[in-house]
Amino acid sequence: MSLIALLPDWLSAEGLFEALGPWALIGFTLVIFLECAIFVGMFFPGDSLLFLTGLLVTTGQMSEPLWLVIAILYIAAVSGNIVGYQLGYAIGPKLFNRPDSKILRPQYITKTEEFFAKYGPRAIILARFVPIVRTLITAMAGMGRMDRKTFIVNSAIGAVAWVIGITLLGAALGNNEFVRANL
Repeated sequence: MSLIALLPDWLSAEGLFEALGPWALIGFTLVIFLECAIFVGMFFPGDSLLFLTGLLVTTGQMSEPLWLVIAILYIAAVSGNIVGYQLGYAIGPKLFNRPDSKILRPQYITKTEEFFAKYGPRAIILARFVPIVRTLITAMAGMGRMDRKTFIVNSAIGAVAWVIGITLLGAALGNNEFVRANL
């Protein structure tokens, strides 16, 4: 059983669309932002939401043009990552500043810094495609003091592939009867 199966139905991509009605794009934008920004967001259905959004635009259930939807969701993803980075940058050192801590030890920050020095750009781009990791890595990059400009550039590159790729996939398959019937 997956973690997503334990969440309430309204938190699924389809449930959110039904609950939000004409406000779906605003709600979807907020979900993508939160998923990329804060820890609570890791329980949101980002991948399926992007796919569903492309499908809904293609089938006419959302009236906004596809290019506009993609642009708005892209901005939400990148700005969410920047907020997550800033939160990690601000809060991280305080969390790991207790030498007697059993879980959040100061040496973990050193290891995090080493990780981002070695794998940072690739990790930020690839993490876009891994639920939960996509949320956690932004704060960890801030905690690990990854170079801010490098983080933002790679976050933007990853968001292009993630938002555009998955939304366009949903749009491309949106008119496929099998896909719509089995979503």
